[in-house]
Amino acid sequence: MRERDVVGREGGFIAEGEVVVRVLGRTRFHGVRSLLIAENRVGALADLLSPFRGRAPVYAASQAVMDAIVGFPIHRGILAFGERGPTPSATDLLAGLPQRAVVLALFGISNHDNVGGIFRNAAAFGVDAVLLDGGCCDPLYRKAIRVSVGGALTVPFARIDPGVDAVALLSAAGFSPLALTPSGHTPLAQLVRPSRSAVLLGAEGHGLPADVLEHALTVSIPMAGGFDSLNVAVTSGIVLHHLAR
Repeated sequence: MRERDVVGREGGFIAEGEVVVRVLGRTRFHGVRSLLIAENRVGALADLLSPFRGRAPVYAASQAVMDAIVGFPIHRGILAFGERGPTPSATDLLAGLPQRAVVLALFGISNHDNVGGIFRNAAAFGVDAVLLDGGCCDPLYRKAIRVSVGGALTVPFARIDPGVDAVALLSAAGFSPLALTPSGHTPLAQLVRPSRSAVLLGAEGHGLPADVLEHALTVSIPMAGGFDSLNVAVTSGIVLHHLAR
């Protein structure tokens, strides 16, 4: 079951594990084509399967068959083949948000663990939407969904079209761009949340592009001397907690 086949030819995604599949059963953004479950867990997971009744077939198989299908020993006991819902344009997504809102804009974040962690934090702190540039990996990649604990299935997201000025796009929609960088001029503790806040995060190492930093309010998270940066997913959690307060 190769990821590129599922995504490229089928236009779908794989959700795995009890917690994530429960989220898939509740989300309004995506559908489901079928489920595969270890036969010895059918009875215990009857309540999990209930939301899918009438929506998709459920296949039960032995552990050996599941391992052969997946390509490696899988211990979570349940997989769902999800169907991607329609992805709105970045402009339309922003236009439909409430007057008081928080969005995340991600630039060049290609690590699935980081994107999954960011979506987990976004779901936990009530982020209204996530925008991703072309350098970011797919939030519905199997590992990203798993790390997000299903958050990638519940938080609306859109791609920023190539060549579009992301900061200008956000500003035109009434959002105040807040760029996180170790050299930021405003310490996070002093930041007063704008009614429409856009938190901008870049890849670890390179950080945000210079043109993005130039046209945004730069924000830093002070830390102990001799250490100048945090993991980008950790950064998102700290900033979102501050804004949620």
